[in-house]
Amino acid sequence: MSVTELPLKSSPRGPVREGRALQKGQQTKAAIVDAALGLATQIGLEGLSIGALAEVTQMSKSGVFAHFGSREELQISVIREYHTRFEDEVFYPAVAQPRGLPRLRAMFANWMKRTSVEIDSGCIYISGAVEFDDRAGPVRDALASSVMTWHAAMKRAIATAREAGHLRPEVDEEQMLFEIHGLILALHYEARFLKNPGAIDRANTGFENILRHYGADSSTRTARPTRSTKASKE
Repeated sequence: MSVTELPLKSSPRGPVREGRALQKGQQTKAAIVDAALGLATQIGLEGLSIGALAEVTQMSKSGVFAHFGSREELQISVIREYHTRFEDEVFYPAVAQPRGLPRLRAMFANWMKRTSVEIDSGCIYISGAVEFDDRAGPVRDALASSVMTWHAAMKRAIATAREAGHLRPEVDEEQMLFEIHGLILALHYEARFLKNPGAIDRANTGFENILRHYGADSSTRTARPTRSTKASKE
């Protein structure tokens, strides 16, 4: 048997090098998305460009482009990253609370906390709605899908609170969510645009008024969030 006929042995370095290259590529893409998200909160999704991002990340335009392929895909990646962070900060910590009103309170409190920070940094959900409200396409679809996913979670929390007897049986979760969402939008407008220093307190007061209006007996006063060691996603 000649040397050329001998079976070749696979080198373990091949897969290792490929794995490292893939990991490095993922890390680079994550860093680009992080920088793009920071830019988008300041100048909006429409303000994003491959050139501006290349300058911020100190990469070549071709290097940035290679990770996304288009400006549209970059914008969608930013929306997905924003939604992931929103869930991590707002939704998942709240599901550690007992089902019903305590969980609903926690979801609103976390939403308020994030919105309070975004008064200075900007909110992709709000600015994106202004930019893409009348523009069809994948970017608008991704943005609307993210918002609707969060709204669906809020409606489930409202429905669960109603089923637990914390809210009146006739409560319409669509209507209650509409009023709660209105508080967030008003807070962002009042605090970010009008610079009203009392906006956060008014939003919190508005939420308590909503709970009193829809609450069953004294449950809205007693069903406060409590610490729980069990994280349930029911």
